[in-house]
Amino acid sequence: MTAEKRSAGRLLERRVRRRGLRPRDAAFLIVVVWLVVVVAFGVVEHLIDDKTFPTVWLGMWWALTTVTTVGYGDVVPQESAGRVVASFLLLGGLALLSVVTATITSGFVARAQRETRSDAEVELLSEIRELRARVEELAERPAR
Repeated sequence: MTAEKRSAGRLLERRVRRRGLRPRDAAFLIVVVWLVVVVAFGVVEHLIDDKTFPTVWLGMWWALTTVTTVGYGDVVPQESAGRVVASFLLLGGLALLSVVTATITSGFVARAQRETRSDAEVELLSEIRELRARVEELAERPAR
């Protein structure tokens, strides 16, 4: 592992420990990882099946449509090795969609919990104020 990768890893680890992994950071990480994966798989498909993928760009186009599960079908691997590579990319694309969906859902749930908590806190504070007023009223009675 290179020194740059280790320092980037330490930087990410410190940031996560300090503030937690925010959805924006997670989204950025997912996008970067999958951009690298699309480029890598496009290159691999071009190297494995150069008749079907005569250019790296066509391989990356195929990888992008595959990982996003769009799969136009305009270009598909013909070689067995290419299909094995495609299987891994397909599974990764499904995992990607699952992670993105879970992250978005988690954000909505967290917002709903904060709003519910806020409403409950307002109601609780109102009840505390009422109780305080009653306690002060009862404290004044014996003094009379």
